[in-house]
Amino acid sequence: MADLPPDSLPISPAAGGSGAYRIAKVTLDEATILWRNADVEQERRVAIYDLIEENTFKPLRAAERGASGPYHLHLSVNDGRLSMDVSDDGGQLLETLLIGMARFRRPIREYFAICDSYYQAIRKATPSEIETIDMARRGIHNNAAELLLERLEGKVDTDFATARRLFTLICVLHIKG
Repeated sequence: MADLPPDSLPISPAAGGSGAYRIAKVTLDEATILWRNADVEQERRVAIYDLIEENTFKPLRAAERGASGPYHLHLSVNDGRLSMDVSDDGGQLLETLLIGMARFRRPIREYFAICDSYYQAIRKATPSEIETIDMARRGIHNNAAELLLERLEGKVDTDFATARRLFTLICVLHIKG
């Protein structure tokens, strides 16, 4: 794995289920990411690993043209829009999905705030305080995943778990130094 870019993990042969409509590789636009600490870096690694291990992702226009996956997904933010470049296994760009980020500003801001509270709590709070903050964090994350599912409707067939992990990566792209 040493020769892979740091924001890319390959899918293991047994991972991802038997369906071809899945993401096999994810990369993030390094130019978009201005800064990240160890906690954020760990979140990014876990989200990419979990996403690649198990996901459902069927870009509808590409699938209508016969592309069955697995797919490579490159995420970036340009002009206030999320850009999702979907490529085939050989690296050929199949389509670029653009999603306006205005409706995500508040969930991203709330997610960052609760994550900061969570990271501080795990260092000095009681287990019950940590659990309370973690429940709130999961709630915000789940609501944002539902919003992402709505925004992907008609563009990508995916599931809640995939949307949840994608939201984590969207947050990583929005970190300011």
